[in-house]
Amino acid sequence: MVGISPVSVRHHLTHLQAEGLVQAKEVRSGVGRPHHVFLLTDDGRERFPSRYFRLTNRLLEEIKDSISDEKVNELFSGIADTLAERYAEQLRSLPLQERLQRLVELLSDEDFDAELELKEDRVIIRELSCPYFKLAQEHPEVCLLDQGFIAKSLSLPVERVTCLTKGDSHCAFSIATAAEEVSP
Repeated sequence: MVGISPVSVRHHLTHLQAEGLVQAKEVRSGVGRPHHVFLLTDDGRERFPSRYFRLTNRLLEEIKDSISDEKVNELFSGIADTLAERYAEQLRSLPLQERLQRLVELLSDEDFDAELELKEDRVIIRELSCPYFKLAQEHPEVCLLDQGFIAKSLSLPVERVTCLTKGDSHCAFSIATAAEEVSP
């Protein structure tokens, strides 16, 4: 026994459901009222520690041992291209300023917690967190993912100006634009 009253358990489960971390499934077992079984959602599972890092790290080590550095970089660039292509349709028709805003939302959806700063002839995209930070410390080529995704999505050259893995407080990318394309 954990020493929690049924009312407290229901209260906690309701709160977890509201946050989208658990879902209830009604189960019937013969005669009488059905009961509920609570299951973790995908978001709920993400909150628990996992061994994905170890597996991913080992896979990358094996890949890097079996192919050239150039091929490894091509692999990560290809992943960035595939990700950008997934969102290309919704970005393509937007004016640059709206495309930038949507891109920041997409980066945040990918757990980069991104923000945008508009300057006269530059755009700065900051990523305040990185879902691959620990992996990128071991395998810097992982950083090609977000930079490639940004460049491909905007069809503009992107320069990384700061990087979490190099001790900076965040990753930042600078994108040169014509002053009339983006207004702060």
